[in-house]
Amino acid sequence: VFAKSEKNFFDAIAKTSIFLARQFSKSEKGKGKRMDMVNEAIELEKAEKLEANPFRFSWNMDNFEELKIQVSVALDPATEDAQRVAPFLIAFRDVLKLPLQMILVPKALTGDDKSVPITSYYRFVADPNAMPDVNPPKASFSNLPTNHILTLRMDVPESWNVQQTSSIQDTDNLRCDIKMGCGDDAHGGTTDPSIMTHDKRQITRVEYGLKNLLIFGQCYDATQKSPPNGLQLTLSREKNKGVQLQAAAEVSPDGTLQVSYPSISEDTHYSDTLVMKTVGYWQLRANPGIWQLQIASGSRGADIFDMVDGSIENGRMKLSKKQVNNATKIIYVKDFTANEDARVLMVKRRPGWEKASLFDEDKRSTKSNDDEVIHVFSLATGHLYERFLKIMMLSVTKRTSMKVKFWLFENFLSPTFKASAETMATRIGCEVEFVTYKWPEFLRGQSEKQRIIWGYKILFLDVLFPLNVKKIIYVDADQVVRGDLKELWEMDLKGAPYGYTPMCSSRESTLGFQFWNSGFWETHLRGKPYHISALYVVDLEKFRKDLVGDNLRSTYQQLSADPHSLANLDQDLPNYAQHQVPIFSLPQEWLWCESWCSDESKAAAKTIDLCNNPLHKEPKVSMAKRIISGDLFQESWIELDAEVETYEKEYFESQSTK
Repeated sequence: VFAKSEKNFFDAIAKTSIFLARQFSKSEKGKGKRMDMVNEAIELEKAEKLEANPFRFSWNMDNFEELKIQVSVALDPATEDAQRVAPFLIAFRDVLKLPLQMILVPKALTGDDKSVPITSYYRFVADPNAMPDVNPPKASFSNLPTNHILTLRMDVPESWNVQQTSSIQDTDNLRCDIKMGCGDDAHGGTTDPSIMTHDKRQITRVEYGLKNLLIFGQCYDATQKSPPNGLQLTLSREKNKGVQLQAAAEVSPDGTLQVSYPSISEDTHYSDTLVMKTVGYWQLRANPGIWQLQIASGSRGADIFDMVDGSIENGRMKLSKKQVNNATKIIYVKDFTANEDARVLMVKRRPGWEKASLFDEDKRSTKSNDDEVIHVFSLATGHLYERFLKIMMLSVTKRTSMKVKFWLFENFLSPTFKASAETMATRIGCEVEFVTYKWPEFLRGQSEKQRIIWGYKILFLDVLFPLNVKKIIYVDADQVVRGDLKELWEMDLKGAPYGYTPMCSSRESTLGFQFWNSGFWETHLRGKPYHISALYVVDLEKFRKDLVGDNLRSTYQQLSADPHSLANLDQDLPNYAQHQVPIFSLPQEWLWCESWCSDESKAAAKTIDLCNNPLHKEPKVSMAKRIISGDLFQESWIELDAEVETYEKEYFESQSTK
């Protein structure tokens, strides 16, 4: 609806903008409670005799007398929140036929950083007629720009672990080819190049599957009235209580559904975690069925605590009058929503353990077969970095004198990579397991995919791996390892929870780009070195005992309030926290990077990292072929790449014969 005259049109915009600005100012400063802006705007229109307001829209108002309900909404149209709420408003208007009034509240200024308010296209999937096989739920994007590289990211409920199950294209780098086009056929090279791009049907298909449902909640120590941070929790299948064990269904990397039926005698342990200091948060993977949530058997927490019934009311803990100390809590995962049974988990200290610490210096330590395995963590996104990741895995396995197990963060990996990586691991003699974690809602999130990946690289190390993993070595996907990781694995970290390699300073041409030697970082570090995050070793037992994860998350929460801080999140965060969480500086030869390290030091390098050069840009593959070659290497990067390609070819041939 627009005003009849141009003058009225601009008058309406000006007066509405001033009114809305005042209303939001009152609300933010606490000078008054939030009012019904839509009705206030209507009153303003009457008082100012405005014929129409281009910021206000209304639908189904004739239904108000019958329904006695009305939906009013004020929103900034140029925000991600507006993208999320729009499908619901359409449902209110068109399906439920509810009276709906909407007033737009656009910001007059978008900021001084030249950023645009919205940088993404958004679709909400909510089709009541969707059927899994006939009409699966889907989001469709059309008329997307062909001159940009696009990235696909899912926005799902907190309790859903959704993973990609099928994709031909690289969903981290969706792009158009001028000659071949934009769709899956063009990517596979099956289109007719004689047909012009605009005459082709461009379709890109990507499928996702719900792999797990997450159980999460808050845990509190009823004795000390605080979270028992560090308490180990496990989730197991319900058994030995006359209840039939439930089948477990998971989506495998190739997209097929795998259903397992555990027997009563098998080990039914499914997932484990630690209780965080912040709000006592904990998170565990599950699937539909009946589960036992319990304090980890054999842990110190099992000696100190019993589970009790209780709740949080008005910010206060309240224990049930009829108290029964339980070793376990039964959890029923029966739908796709957050599980209310586990929202609040209360534990109480046993008599005589009121002041005991969860981390005892004289704790019992058991030796397992896992002690003979080197655990390596890495993550990647996009087909190019998945290629680099396989080459890194191959170089580590070739050079390391102990058995190696890779823990790969699966949230951003393609289904083809996950399936083919398992096949390659079998051929080269290592193990691969995929891990995942859902970013908690209480922790400030990131919107850029690269920063989300950086966050996962450092913020959840204490809860990302099974509790029996005592140490981990992180290696960037684009590295090639020349040394034996056993040396790094057995290195004494001198009491520090982790060890990083200091940044090189031996290449004179880039000395002027060493930001850590001046300004804020020089002042903050006070003589301590600035370390690179491309490779590090973590003593997970020490890391968990000293609550390093909680400290890093707390520091992150404070610093990330400023969007300009933590420019290199995964690297800046541990360096900033050095005064609270010490870093052991690894020998310089454990990470060589051409951008910062001299050519003379390359011969002693035990890992080669393909970090970006501030002086010039060079494609990663070109850099890898140039740097990782010659007499210093038992295999050049080209030879390693060719071997990986052989394993991939074997995998695809095996799939084509099925």
